[in-house]
This record gives sequence, structure tokens and C-alpha cells, in this order.
Amino acid sequence: MAQNPKHITLLVEGMDCANCALGITKDLQKKGLADVHVNFATGEASFILDDKSRLQSIIEGINNIGYTVVDSKTREENEAKMSPVEKRFYFTLPFTIPLFFGHMFLGHDFILNQPLAQLLICLPVFIMGFIQFGSSAWKSLKSGVPNMDVLIFIGSTSAFVYSLAGMYLYRGSPELHNYLFFETTATIITLVLLGNVFEHRSVRQTTTALKELSTIRVQKANLVSLQMGKEVITEVDYKNIHAGAILQVNTGDKIPVDGEIISGDAGIDESMLTGESVPAEKSTGEKVIGGTILVHGNIRMRAESVGDETVLAKIIELVKQAQLSKPNIQKLGDKISAIFVPVVLGISILTFIISYFIIHVSFQDAMMRSIAVMVISCPCAMGLATPTAVMVGIGRAAKKGILIKGGSTLEEFAKVKTVVFDKTGTLTTGDFKIRNIELLNTISKQEVEELLFSIEQHSSHPIAKSVVSELKGTSYKAFKDIKEEKGSGMSAKDDAGNSYSIGSYRIAAQHTKDDVHSMYVLKNNTLIATVDLEDELKKNAAESIALLHAAGIRTILLSGDKKEKCEALAVKLNIDEVYSEQLPEQKLELLEKLNREHSTAMVGDGVNDAPALAKASVGISLSNATQVAIQSAQIVLLKNNDLSQLYEAQLISRHTLLTIKQNLFWAFFYNIVAIPVAATGLLLPTFGALIMAFSDVIVIGNSIRLKTKKLS
Repeated sequence: MAQNPKHITLLVEGMDCANCALGITKDLQKKGLADVHVNFATGEASFILDDKSRLQSIIEGINNIGYTVVDSKTREENEAKMSPVEKRFYFTLPFTIPLFFGHMFLGHDFILNQPLAQLLICLPVFIMGFIQFGSSAWKSLKSGVPNMDVLIFIGSTSAFVYSLAGMYLYRGSPELHNYLFFETTATIITLVLLGNVFEHRSVRQTTTALKELSTIRVQKANLVSLQMGKEVITEVDYKNIHAGAILQVNTGDKIPVDGEIISGDAGIDESMLTGESVPAEKSTGEKVIGGTILVHGNIRMRAESVGDETVLAKIIELVKQAQLSKPNIQKLGDKISAIFVPVVLGISILTFIISYFIIHVSFQDAMMRSIAVMVISCPCAMGLATPTAVMVGIGRAAKKGILIKGGSTLEEFAKVKTVVFDKTGTLTTGDFKIRNIELLNTISKQEVEELLFSIEQHSSHPIAKSVVSELKGTSYKAFKDIKEEKGSGMSAKDDAGNSYSIGSYRIAAQHTKDDVHSMYVLKNNTLIATVDLEDELKKNAAESIALLHAAGIRTILLSGDKKEKCEALAVKLNIDEVYSEQLPEQKLELLEKLNREHSTAMVGDGVNDAPALAKASVGISLSNATQVAIQSAQIVLLKNNDLSQLYEAQLISRHTLLTIKQNLFWAFFYNIVAIPVAATGLLLPTFGALIMAFSDVIVIGNSIRLKTKKLS
């Protein structure tokens, strides 16, 4: 019987390029696995597995096609060492330099240019190239996706074998040196290894956001326990903390895991999640999040969510999965990369045939042209163009407190022409401010404020809490017989026997026809004041909407709230269109209509927004939203009370898409120009190897530039 499907992530060593990842992907898909994602940059392969007993055979399958599945400890040990490709480059370099300079600048009679000396110097380099590129080429052929190393291996081997044949056939002949290309073999191998070193180091820089997020985790925690009746505090490893454990956290420490404060008060820096620089004051009974920093105070906490269940762990996993997701623009690059190597081999053979049999150039020149075509071609750049930009873009967003669920979301959000906003909890905080108090009797404003402050604090209604919070510091008056009637309001009596009521229009309907006010205040069944409230706007709401307008994006307010309130808010924020008093199904209908016109984003936070968030081209939620809203959204903004992240997410999306387009243009342009130049004999294989080695680095460098690029 099949087990419940489980998401599996394996650490895979030996992937050098996007084609390697594509080969493993195809191998896993052939085994019937679903939701397969392989990322060569992070060295991870993930998939859905419905039967865990198959896992070992899947691991063996990956190992059999030439890669190695390792555990996290082995991965950490390997990352601390010099990479194999760096070791091989530094090994080949001392042999290649004398070969190259001897061939270029010294006469045929010099000892380094003697055939046997050249063979002996070249042989170690060729063997190392055989191990590096031959192994990689064989892996790619076994997986059904030939990679760039097939071309490098054939090109360098052709030059080496041709030189051996020349040594044998023309031994003792003055023309012998015209048939020796050992320096070409060595230079191709060494320069391509150099390019791989640059590529390896550069790609690692595109994944720094994940590493930085991972370093936020604590490694140790102070565990409080009882031993022989005495309280003992011992240091334990993060992995050994279990739910329910009592932990001591002191000033300057990081909160180890998610949990609840059971004693003590503290100021906690939660900027890594919220971006808020001011420490949040926490006390007994309040929740804390693992990875945040205790700035002042000391607390004891009870661990609740540990290991992979913590908020930070889920964010790291979300960023990982997002970086694996491919945008639509990558499909073109993937398709071309998959067929590129066979096409280049065909062009290389055709180049030799035309050069030697039709144009009648010499055999060695025809062969050099053919080798140059193979060496200059670089499908790796096309394979790197999109994933490197996506990793940097999503990583930059994550560091800013913006969680983007996938490369396709980046691409879609960059094309958005309309942003639809919910009202309460999205554009407004849900907290209310007193806009106006109108006095209708011989009573002072101060007396009305004292009534509101003293009576409303006995209610748990959100409006009552907001009013009490705003009037904090007002004199408190004692009342008795305080009662709350759901849907109506509060009632109370003072020591003199006067009765008071504070509530909605329902309590004042018999006294006035004016029903537009938020609250009504009655004394002894006489209306004495009305109170107008307004939602508090979220920080940077108006500025963010102005920036969206400047970018040519239309804004719409879509809410279930009353028409008057929605229109007043739209005027204040300069929102283009308003749809008020909308039911969830009406919201869906509007989103469907807008999506048919062009790409549309929806920003919301409530359960009733979830269908609209899912229906929109891009759903955007706030981190304090309901879980169903967060799950339905493709972008989560962690700064709950600051909408500036919305425009920043749009900027990052636009610049990531621009970077992808620039990378793909370079990759295509490079090959379109370089292959004909090599085929006409205007480019030696050695210089072709040098140019090819740096084409990948240019693409990756452009992606890395996105990390610090000024966005506008």
C-alpha cells in the first residue's frame, strides 16, 4: 500500500552546470517522480515521493549516472575544502604555461618545443582534462542531455590525438611542428577549468541569501532542567531542543526556537522578519520567534515550534523552493540548451567538410576550425541566464522581508498592470482613530472622552480597544452596572444614578435620523454626542500607491465595506477605482474580468480574500494575515504595517526580469557571433577557450550585480 506522499530533498555533489541539473531531472522524471526540481547552484534535488521504500533505489540511480548523494555533514565538510575543479586547475596551470609560451615565443629548436617534451608536459594536463571533462561528458550522455563538456572533451582529445598521429607519421620531417597541437590541448583544458573556477565561485555568490538566512539560526541554547531537585542550566545543541523544553535567554542572545515567554520582560529585535528597527517589547504570555535577538532584559520561554517547524525554517524552505521554480522565460533557454550540443557537433563536422573538401584549406587548418567551433560554443550561459538571476532576485527580496514563491511569480509580477487592494487590514491597520466628536448637549469634549475611555475599556471589541488606546492618559471615572450588548454597545451608571450608553446607530435610532456616525453617546436616554472614527492608514500607503501610478500601474480598491468609507479612503490615497460592498463571489468575478484584460495583482489579508488572491495573476498577502490568505498568495510581505514593501517587490521583480533578458541576449548573441567566426578560421581554439570561459562569468556577474544594483 502506498504511503502518504512526502516532499524529499537530496544533496547532490558533482553538478557543474544547468545541463547537469537537467539530466538528473529527466532521470528522476523517468522514474515516475512528481514535482521534480534540481538546482545545480544549491546542489539540491527535490521531488514528491509516495513510497519511502523507493528512496534508496532513487539515490543509487543518481549515483549510477555519475553524481553523488551526500548528507549535510559531508556537504559542510566539502564546502570548507578547495573544490575539485580548483585543485585540477592549479595542477594543470604549471604545465600549460611553458607549453603555451614555448609555442608562441620560442623557436622549434628549443627543448620545450621538442615533440617528446611537449607530449610529456601535455600528458598530465590531458589526463586531468580526461578525468574532468570526460567524466562529466559521460554523465551527461548517460542522462540523455549532452552538456558543454562533451564539446570540450572531443575538441581537446582531437587536438591531442592529431598531435600523436603527427609525431608518428612525420617523425624526423621538417614539417613535424606543423602537426603538433599539444599546447592547444593543454590551453583549452586549463582555460576551461579557469572558467569553471570563476563560475563555481560566482554561482556560490548567488546563493548567499540562503546562507545568510541560515546563519540567523542559533547553534546552542540554554536548557533549564531539574536535577536532584535543583534547577540546572545546561548548553544544548539547537537540534536537541524539543517542544515543551524550558529555555533561558539573556540580553544579546538569539531566541533559539519559536515559543512563549513564561517569565520575564524583554525588548526583542524582530527586524529580520518585520524590517522594524524598533525592538518589540514582550512580556509573559507573548510569543517569540526563533532567530530574533533579545536586545534587553532576560526571559524564560517554553519551546513550541522546533526544527523544521519554526517560522525561520519555513522561510528558508520557502526561499529554497522559490529559487527552484522556473519562470516561463526560462523554457526557451532550456529547450535550446538541450539540443545545442548535438547541433554544435553537426556544425563542427560540417565546418571540417566544407573547409577541407570544398574550400581546400589544409587538413590541420580544417581540423583547427572544427575544434574551435566546439570549444567556442557555450550552452552553459543559456542555462545559467535565468536561474542565477532568479536566485539573486528572490534572495534580495527575502533579505528585505519579502517572500516570493517562485521565479514564475517574479516574472508575472513584473508584468502586472493593475493592483487591487482590500481595505481593512491591507490599506488600513484595522485600528481606529477618533476623527471628530460632535457635542449635542451641555457637555464638554473632555467629559465625552472620559466616558469613552472609562466605559469602553470594559469591552473586547476591536473598535473599543482602539478608542481606549488612543485616549490613554485620559482621567478614569468609576462606573457600575457596566454591561455589553453584542451588536449594540456598552451601558453603565455613575454614582449619581445617571445612565449612559455608547454604541452603534441602533441605540440612537429613535433619537436621530443621522446614521452616518461611527458611535453615539446617550445620557439618561438623551443623545449628547456623536463620534466619527476612521481607520488608521498603514505606513507609506499613499507613497506606495503614488509610486505604482508613476510606474504606469492602475490601482483599485475592492472591499466589502460601506461605499462612503471606501470612497473617502480612495480619495485620500488617490486610488483610481472603487468597488465597495462586494461579496467574495463578486470579488472573484471582478478579478476574472481584470485578468482577461491584463496581468493583475491582488493584495489582501482575510479569509474572504483567499479566493481572490488565488484567482489573481499574483496574490499578495501580509504576514499577519490569516493562514489561508498566506497559503493562497504568491508573495508575502513581512512588514505588516508598512506598504513600502509592495513597490519594492515590484521593483525587484522588474529588475530581475530585465536581468534575465540581458543574460539571455548575451548568451544568444555570443553564440550567434562566435560560431561563424570560429568556423571561418578567424579564431584559434586557444582563444576560443578563453572567450568561452568568460561568457558564463559575464552572465553570472550580471546576475550578481542585481544584489547591490540601485533599483528605480
